[in-house]
This record gives sequence, C-alpha cells and structure tokens, in this order.
Amino acid sequence: MAEADPGLLRALPAVPEIAVADAADLDRTLRAAERPFVVRGLVADWPLVAAAKRSGKAARDYLLQHHKPVPFTVSVGTEGNDGRMFYDAAMGMNFQTFRGKLPEIFAHVDRAETMAEAPPIYLASINVRDFFTGLHEANHVDLGDRSALASIWIGTRTRIAAHNDFPHNLACVAAGRRRFTLFPREQFRNLYLGPIDNTPAGRAISMVDFHDPDFVAHPRFREALDHALVAELEPGDALYIPSMWWHHVEGLEQFNILLNYWWRETPRWMGQPQDALNHAIMAIRDLPDDEKQHWRELFDHYVFGNGDDVVAHIPEGGRSVLDPLTAESAGRLRAFLLRQLSR
Repeated sequence: MAEADPGLLRALPAVPEIAVADAADLDRTLRAAERPFVVRGLVADWPLVAAAKRSGKAARDYLLQHHKPVPFTVSVGTEGNDGRMFYDAAMGMNFQTFRGKLPEIFAHVDRAETMAEAPPIYLASINVRDFFTGLHEANHVDLGDRSALASIWIGTRTRIAAHNDFPHNLACVAAGRRRFTLFPREQFRNLYLGPIDNTPAGRAISMVDFHDPDFVAHPRFREALDHALVAELEPGDALYIPSMWWHHVEGLEQFNILLNYWWRETPRWMGQPQDALNHAIMAIRDLPDDEKQHWRELFDHYVFGNGDDVVAHIPEGGRSVLDPLTAESAGRLRAFLLRQLSR
C-alpha cells in the first residue's frame, strides 16, 4: 500500500533534536523540559532494534521469544482507510477488537506484509511487564527514580488521530518509522475534538483528517498548524512528549513497533483530572447560568486559586481535605465520592 502524501505535515517545523550523554543527563533534561524534543539513537543498542533492522519478521520472532502465553487484545481495521483507526459514519469505530495469542496475531501480520491492500492490525498499549518475560530487562530506558509504565505498540501501517495523555511520555521507536505531529496543550479548541466518552482508546481525539483536512468544516485547524511541530523517527530514536501535548501518530512502514514510558510528577494516589471533568459535565454543565457562575467561583476559590484565605479561619488539624492532600486523606475522599456516586 502506498503511503498517503501528507505534504502538509512534512512542511511543518521539526521538533528540536538534542544529545544526551548518559542516564543522568537524560534525567536532568527531562526535568527541565517544557516542550518536546528528539534524541536520535537513544535506544539504538536494544536487541529488539537490532532484530528489527534485519526485518519485521525478525522483530516479531524476537518478541515471540519473550511473550507470555496469554491472550492479547488486537484491533483490526478496514481496508481502504489508509490505516486510519477512527470512527465510522455512525460514530461507531471503523475497526473491530479481538483477543488472541500473539503467534496467531503475528501470523496475520506475516500475511499482511505481502499484500498490496490489507486491513490495519494494531496492538495498542500492551503492558510490557505483564505480557512479556525479560523484554523490559533487555530493552529499556533508565529513567532514574521515575515510576514509569512501559507499554509496547505493535502494528502494520496505521494512523492514530491526534489526542493527548495526562502523563509525560517518552516514545521510543524499535521497528519501522513513526511520524508524530504535535501541538501545545492550549490548541485543543483548534483541533475539533470528538466526544470525551465515546472514544477509540479512552481519550478524546481530533476529528480532523490530517492527510486531507477540510478547512471549511474545520477552519481553526489552520491556527493549530501554525503551532504544530513534526518528528519523524527511525529505529532507535526517541521523542519526549510533555503532559497534555496533543499528538497525531503514524506508523509509516508495513510493520512498526514503539515502546513508550508514561510517568506522572504527582503521586499515583491523586485522582485523574479527566474524571473530574466528566463528573462536572454530569453535575454542573446543564445547570441554569446563574448557578453555573456560582460553581465557577467555588472552583476558582477551592481548586484553581486555593489561596491562604481558603483555610486561614479554620483551626489547624480541622481542615480535612482543604489541607494539602496525603495518600490517607485522598483515600477518604475517594471513598466518600464512591458512596455519593453509588446512590
């Protein structure tokens, strides 16, 4: 299948490239970074990368040596969509999801590699430690004291719509090539996001077709492109994506593998902001305007402002969740919310 010509994306400014000397240098760079950057060859010494440089089949064989005999979740799209994993005309998904053993899935990939037109096959966000033995130990980035979730993404030629993630992300290409088109977090209004509950993979996505944008339906997308960056990664290269930056991801070869690492700067016991947004839609959005305005002021007071005046009049030791949260107080608050929501 010939690659679609995304000339619009290729003309964008490139994500800056940097060099890092060692794990300590990478750690310092990540702590200081506020924008994306590329490190060429960061994981070039991985055995998985070496296998992939021989062939896609060699990379798959390497993964099969480490996989656990458990069912994997795989998404299979439809032909003729240029690998785009997206909605169908009825706002359902244009792909189906199945479960199967990895050797069986890879047998389908073997056949797809020889076909001029084949449906996209995609294994997304597979936990490396849960589904493989020894793969992480032989192929990983030293991220210091970060408690990072390592995931692997395996597939044929695919296009994943622009979305963002709450954690920071270090994405490492092990096989094939990846093109990332990135936008600062504040560009969400110009990306024309779809539903926040009915999503292909849990995050709201841009409704814009990046290979064929409709500027009549999506005129503000031109403004988004004025702020966009693009990175094309080869095997061994890595890209840092800061928290909440939007990214459109393309697997450009017949077979592609990405390993990525997600981590938060905040404790794991803190809640997910997306859950708060979902609850606010249910509880606040459709209130009368005067009531919504009052709740906006309360949110500013307790959440976004959170100044000393919020608690100054309350005796120390009696401020409950208005004090800085701990694992214990967050646990009590979560239990309270669960009781309220279950009524």
